[in-house]
Amino acid sequence: MNIEPKVTPVLDEGFVPAVLWNAAYREQVAADAGATELKIAVGRLDGTVFRKDVQILSHEGENVALNLKYVERLVKFMLWAQGGCTVYIAGNDDLAKALGDIYSETGARKFDWDIVGKGMFGQFIEVKAVSLDEIPEQNSPAAPLGRNLDGNRIGFDLGGSDRKCAAVVNGEVVFSTEIPWDPYFQEDPSYQREGIIDSLKKAAEHLPSVDAIGGSSAGVYINNEVRIASLFRGIKDKKVFEEVVVPMFKDIAGAEYPGVPFEVINDGEVTALAGSITMDTNSVLGVAMGTSEAVGYVDPQGNVTTQINELAFAPVDYRDGGPVDEWSGDEGCGVQFFCQQGVARLAPKAGFDFGDMPFPEQLVEVQKAMAEGDERARKIYETIGTCFGYAIAHYAEFYHIGTLIIMGRVTSGEGGQVMIDGAKKVLEVEFPELAEQINITQPDEKMKRHGQAVAAASLPSIPKA
Repeated sequence: MNIEPKVTPVLDEGFVPAVLWNAAYREQVAADAGATELKIAVGRLDGTVFRKDVQILSHEGENVALNLKYVERLVKFMLWAQGGCTVYIAGNDDLAKALGDIYSETGARKFDWDIVGKGMFGQFIEVKAVSLDEIPEQNSPAAPLGRNLDGNRIGFDLGGSDRKCAAVVNGEVVFSTEIPWDPYFQEDPSYQREGIIDSLKKAAEHLPSVDAIGGSSAGVYINNEVRIASLFRGIKDKKVFEEVVVPMFKDIAGAEYPGVPFEVINDGEVTALAGSITMDTNSVLGVAMGTSEAVGYVDPQGNVTTQINELAFAPVDYRDGGPVDEWSGDEGCGVQFFCQQGVARLAPKAGFDFGDMPFPEQLVEVQKAMAEGDERARKIYETIGTCFGYAIAHYAEFYHIGTLIIMGRVTSGEGGQVMIDGAKKVLEVEFPELAEQINITQPDEKMKRHGQAVAAASLPSIPKA
């Protein structure tokens, strides 16, 4: 299909926005008298189900490859945005078989088959062909989480370069600290455990009692268990990961603060919750562009949902031979665009020669160049902004977005506003209805200073006596 964006990323002309590819595909479907119904569901062992009903081209000739690309990319997005271990395909058994081959131990999506399936939800991904009558119904209840401000609380956030912690009394921050650390390549999980305990104790010293503890970190956390987290990527021993890392937060809570309500969730969710609380609004998508792309969502009712929102691994670029994520091995995913990896990928195209300089240091150099008015740096941010504008439109097909908050180290300095301006331009030119609907913003100083800590601390509720 011939896809021609109205706004071309200045340093990434080959970019094929997922939202435009899908729109072109649907146009072909609308013109195809042989088009058929296809229903997709992603389920979990606990009965949670996310459902998407679509139309596909008549499954013959050149359409076979187009159908597979459309459905596979959609399934991939659902797995990482919503999460589950069983994929149901109703309406085309051939597509179900092809997807089963792709999402398998020997398939192209072995990473997802393992990490999303077994790692997050307890079962390797299984693709099932079912009839249209057998497809499970949507079942994804959202429970209220957060907005509890009573009592003496600790809020923490674990990042790749520092760990933040705050003491909060009835919603007011009375102490906060930020401590550098380097967790990514630590092979002994006692490094992370001792660092977390140290931060909690520093905050606890400023409280008369500890009534509740809430925290956030990049990754997927289910029932306070670590399922996938970049903070623990250095731990290669699966037995150590399962026995020490997975229950780490439960173990810390039980050993150090027995009986104290404790909640830990993805940092993107806390970003969205902080924005919702600070700005007094709902339908908030929070996107943190740092070491990776962390995303969180507060729904129209003000709830943090059961979706996992790991959009770093969700595809946004449908070109053949697009940028490859070194961890998952997949092409065109958000992690190659909306974080420091994206900056490093574009830097040579802009004319920078950083050699083997680590990504965080490359980002610092680009930010310095931007502050000095270097047009090469501006082009990097313009490119990210353009790609992000198209990604926002793609995300809007899965989330109702009223406010979109961007934050993280990549958005610091003048480059952040250049990115926002670039994204807004795309929406205004290509998607005017979304431009009217979505307010793209950065956190204000209050939210930057204390919003994340207060939101994290507010996660657990304190049982009434």
